[in-house]
Amino acid sequence: MQVLEAYKPFEIQEIELTEWKQRPVKNNFFELVLIKEGEGTQCINYNDYTYTKNSMFLLPPLKCHSFTIEKPTRFVFLKFTDSFFKNVNRITIDRNEWFKEAAYILSNYNQLPGDIIKNEMDRDHLNSLVTMILQESRNYGEESVNLVTSLMTSVLELLIRNIKKGSYFEVPKNNSDDRITKMLTYINENIAKTELLKVENLSDVFMMSATYVSEYFKKQVNMSLREYIIKAKLKLVEIRLLNSDFTLTQIADELGFTDVSHLSKTFKRYAGTSIREFKNNGEYMLLKRGSCAPTIRA
Repeated sequence: MQVLEAYKPFEIQEIELTEWKQRPVKNNFFELVLIKEGEGTQCINYNDYTYTKNSMFLLPPLKCHSFTIEKPTRFVFLKFTDSFFKNVNRITIDRNEWFKEAAYILSNYNQLPGDIIKNEMDRDHLNSLVTMILQESRNYGEESVNLVTSLMTSVLELLIRNIKKGSYFEVPKNNSDDRITKMLTYINENIAKTELLKVENLSDVFMMSATYVSEYFKKQVNMSLREYIIKAKLKLVEIRLLNSDFTLTQIADELGFTDVSHLSKTFKRYAGTSIREFKNNGEYMLLKRGSCAPTIRA
């Protein structure tokens, strides 16, 4: 077994397993899993997906995942740590936009099982990038931080591109109306632009009457439009609180809260805890799925 510990801004581990054991869970952004060799099944929230050599998965920062190993499997785990997104002024590449993209994906990714890569060219690219990161880590350690940071940026770009090609919003099963997915995508891509989220604008964009927009949304998502928007914003608040150096004032301004007081009151109402308590606990609240319980199979 070979374990390569973390240098900023990443953690990488290469390990061969014959039996899966639960690993420590931290509130990091993404953990990319590359299957070098082996066969088995990935499980997230009791949904299963078969894996083979070169499969690539994205693990959520929660405990609702595991692997059932059928043939000895060599895993590579590549994790983005907080420092990748913090202290951006000290890094030559500005990562504010990368942070926003990563937060967008993390706050909406539905944590279903399955290979996240949608085309083989990107799979080859990611294989090459991960191999380079492993080699740099083994041979140069801390001397490679800047190079690895650039490589991680490329990994993030590829992940975002492929995840956005998939379906990562939770909507009721057997829903054949793709308008709701388009509406959810639009809302989340413009979550900081209050004017675009008003019923009148959504009515124009999706060619519905203003009186029907809210009714349609609630029917499709089982949640009011207003509540969905607030919770979508608060998920991003959680990510910024735990994974960035943004101040409360900056967070409130960016996400359209009146002021810090408005942000704090809204957060406590929906998260059930104060911002101070949340940061001290260091654990996502709203970002967790509603349940990690088995689905009822027919």
